[in-house]
Amino acid sequence: TKRMAEDLCDYLHDHDIRVRYLHSDIDTVERVEILSDLRKGVFDVLVGINLLREGLDLPEVSLVAVLDADKEGFLRSTRSLIQTVGRAARNINGRAILYAE
Repeated sequence: TKRMAEDLCDYLHDHDIRVRYLHSDIDTVERVEILSDLRKGVFDVLVGINLLREGLDLPEVSLVAVLDADKEGFLRSTRSLIQTVGRAARNINGRAILYAE
């Protein structure tokens, strides 16, 4: 959820990780700024929900982590998870972590 993305961002920030979040409540101009800052290395971790799964080409991303890979619902099919993991594969050293309880 959006709130969980914000909470995870706060947790990582409290542990000295340079992090931002992205979800549908973020307006388009700010989204562009956030993605630009990610590419520039202003921060290291982008926490996101469904917006990060479709239509973004970020070859700079070296790690994609899906923290709720076992949950049912929207974008949880095998195909969708493979597409999400494929975002990490664009980086020569890319890695993917699928976490399931």
